Amino acid sequence: MLKRVDRIQIAVADSNAAERVAAEVFGAVLVGRDKAAPLGAKRTTMQAGTSLVEILEPDGAGAVQDFISKWETGLFGAGFSVDDPDAAAHHLAKCGVRFEQSAGQLYLDSAATFGMRTVISQHRDRALVGAIKWVYEVTNVVGDWQAASARYARIFGLDAAKFSPIESKQFGYVGTLTLFDPPARLDRVEISQITDANLAMGRFHKRRGDSLYMFFVETDDVGALEQRLQARGSRFAAHRRDEAGLAELFIHPSAFLGVLVGVSRTDHAWLWSGDPERARRAAMARARKA
Repeated sequence: MLKRVDRIQIAVADSNAAERVAAEVFGAVLVGRDKAAPLGAKRTTMQAGTSLVEILEPDGAGAVQDFISKWETGLFGAGFSVDDPDAAAHHLAKCGVRFEQSAGQLYLDSAATFGMRTVISQHRDRALVGAIKWVYEVTNVVGDWQAASARYARIFGLDAAKFSPIESKQFGYVGTLTLFDPPARLDRVEISQITDANLAMGRFHKRRGDSLYMFFVETDDVGALEQRLQARGSRFAAHRRDEAGLAELFIHPSAFLGVLVGVSRTDHAWLWSGDPERARRAAMARARKA
């Protein structure tokens, strides 16, 4: 059922300042301004690559105000696209998932999604804009990755046989990548269960419980994005280099609206997504062109 990681939602106290950050970091462009009534929020929608960034500012009492009161700013929700929202609504209802429909979108009850606030929208093809290609992953940190994996396969109409196991001793977690459409696309929810509570993800889960932790974007030129961050004086960490240059970096939450953001070069993420040879071939081909 799920087709793409279509958008991310960020809760902020000042949407004007947040717009400038999204534009400076990702080259995001303004798409529109309206309200997300089910969330009690004023919404600014910006496009980066082919994905959308919904900047949510409280508009009275509601979920966004509750989030801001507790955490000040950060990754509020994840958005996925489908070909047929009506069919998606029917499927979710059959699965017993509660949701609210508003302006063509489905806002799911977060009780069904292990703390991952979710909005489902009609799929739209968009021309690339800005400094990235798209958002391809959101990370849902949970207490039981197997339970989350089974539920997401059921309620989101995904094929669990296409999921890819993942484990990181460096970052202290184990889980799975719920790949929607491999090998065509990397789009997925990374479901992560803590194995080392002393590391950053473990500390985050201890504070917030099951919730969204970060998101990942893909770009053809990680080095160019590194230069954008350097020009802003933004905090980030270059993570992996190979024969083709900088392949991966992490943008510190202080540099992007309280959100940890991963950035990987095109096809590099297949290294840990079930097809490492594809990633190596892509790096070699890029190195030969350089």
